[in-house]
Amino acid sequence: MKFKLIPFLAMLLAVNYFAHAQTPAAAPVVLKIDASKVVAKVSPTLYGIMTEEINHSYDGGLYAELVQNRIFKDDPATPVHWSLTGADGTGTMTMDDTQHISDTLTVCLKLNAIKADGKNPVGIANDGYWGIPVRPKTTYHASFYAKGDNVPLTVSLQCNDGITLASAIMNKPISTRWQKYSVTITTDADVKPSANNKLVISTSKPAILWFNLVSLFPPTYKDRKNGNRIDIMQKLADLHPTFLRCPGGNYVEGNSMATFYNWKKTVGDLSVRPGHPGTWKYRSSDGLGILEYMEWCEDLKIQPVLAVFAGYTLNKEHVDPEGPEMKRFVEDALDEIEYVSGDINTPGGAMRALDGHKEPFALTYVEIGNEDNFDRSGSYDGRFAHMYDAIKAKYPKLQLIATAKINSRKPDLYDDHYYRRPQDFENDTHHYDAHDRNGPKIFVGEWASRIGNNVPTPNLECALGDAAWMTGMERNTDLILMASYAPLFVNVNPGAMQWRINMIGYDAMNSYGSPSYYAQQMFYQNIGDAVIGSDISGIPDVPHIAAPPRRDPNATTPPPPPPAPTTMPSLSYTVTKDTKKGIIYLKMVNIMGSPQTVQISLNGVKEVAPEGTAITLSGNPEDTNTITEPEKIIPVTTTINGLNTNFSYTFAANSVTVLQLHTKN
Repeated sequence: MKFKLIPFLAMLLAVNYFAHAQTPAAAPVVLKIDASKVVAKVSPTLYGIMTEEINHSYDGGLYAELVQNRIFKDDPATPVHWSLTGADGTGTMTMDDTQHISDTLTVCLKLNAIKADGKNPVGIANDGYWGIPVRPKTTYHASFYAKGDNVPLTVSLQCNDGITLASAIMNKPISTRWQKYSVTITTDADVKPSANNKLVISTSKPAILWFNLVSLFPPTYKDRKNGNRIDIMQKLADLHPTFLRCPGGNYVEGNSMATFYNWKKTVGDLSVRPGHPGTWKYRSSDGLGILEYMEWCEDLKIQPVLAVFAGYTLNKEHVDPEGPEMKRFVEDALDEIEYVSGDINTPGGAMRALDGHKEPFALTYVEIGNEDNFDRSGSYDGRFAHMYDAIKAKYPKLQLIATAKINSRKPDLYDDHYYRRPQDFENDTHHYDAHDRNGPKIFVGEWASRIGNNVPTPNLECALGDAAWMTGMERNTDLILMASYAPLFVNVNPGAMQWRINMIGYDAMNSYGSPSYYAQQMFYQNIGDAVIGSDISGIPDVPHIAAPPRRDPNATTPPPPPPAPTTMPSLSYTVTKDTKKGIIYLKMVNIMGSPQTVQISLNGVKEVAPEGTAITLSGNPEDTNTITEPEKIIPVTTTINGLNTNFSYTFAANSVTVLQLHTKN
């Protein structure tokens, strides 16, 4: 059939115009806020941080030690991360387990500097954690145990090509008996920042020497001895968290009963800390031990949430709740609590004082175990009961957190964990709205939006999901007393990561916050003391496809059909008020790819200042931050004008926004 093209196009245009003309205009989005109605008091501990040794979070991360494998136990067969320096044939280096310093320091590194001289020094070198970071005008503190022939030693920082950047000669020669030696090394102002370096200890005279516990520290946060890395600690301080969950995660459980987190082996001088196999395929030095966790909290002015081992491990070993081992772990937990919070007249407090911290640490929350919902034996109910009874008898004011549902006792809080797609968080912001308010409170101890890519840190899409989920937690803060994202840290070097999607990334030289870090910073820093009344209408929907149900990889039956597409709201929000300052914090998450205008009315206030502040995180959902582009997605703060009790604001596409509104009652 033939027809004329122009009349046909005209007909299509007419039909299209008619269809749109007959479609009612979308209703405006209207947000009504009633500042006189307090829905809930904001928990003073709502937002905190959770940590465990994963992705080289401590060794090679937050813990500032620069020497890897400092007591030579990372590999029983070879001194990994150590190498021999000097010309070929001038020396040898071997591991030696016959020269014990103590029950802890049992494996030494033996250096035979056969032909060392002034022109050809011979020594041992450590390559650090993906390099030794060197900066200009910086003082480093080196120490080690050594014995052997009576020769002087030089400690130096060298480029990997052998060029010396800074060095110091030991004031006294090595003794024939084990002694500890210390020296400081300071770089010149013209040294270029780099991680392509190594620590070298060498001699210019023939000698046989033994070494153990070789350590190198850069400047640390607040000059703590055995302290933490400055840039990473500053990022945590900039979050404004209220607590630290520690040791946290699988780390407290261990892979087996032989490798659980034994806190008593993490205190005292470094020379009495043997370290232990971690749960993520590398050994933990335990240089960051219980006391260092508490000092971490002290430095950030936050409180600890102390996790105690409860008799269950990752390989599903568990103790009999009525057996003698359970009694041992109960006593260990009581001892740990006393070490942290007891005064110096208690055995635990006296031990802590000997370790260098006389004053006790304030302790409110203790978590019993970790993810005991994976214990299919049903033993957690009994194990928790013994822990609960013993701790409450001695410390009745402590709030005890359960990690699985129990019937024998009523815990003060339950610890919920969620790892989901961003869309699933965005579709579940009302998860806790109808939760029983008469039962235990909630600690969302681990949560994070995750995408399928094998990347170290989240993109903006994840940050939007995280922020949407946080609106639901914040709105339900009468029930949710605490929440902490996980995991916190990742070393981004190849081979360092075991878990994709983490809040803060770093290498030896630099660190950066992910978009999710900045979304949480916006929430942490902008919150009042009361959730106030609000109601929203007219929110446009966006498509949502639910995640398919988890499936047994060995299943032989056909998979079920994929879930049918549905819709979900494109906006999520929360409103809190600082009742003393009169500041209202409106947080809005827009997951649409286009801006959304919202008409906002404020009731229950006499006056709204015409000038306010908007903090916005937005961009391409697939964009993220990296070591090379650390600030690609960061919040932008602007001043907004023309505010009153009724105003409109357009929220950017793909955005997290905080509006600060100054009011008078």
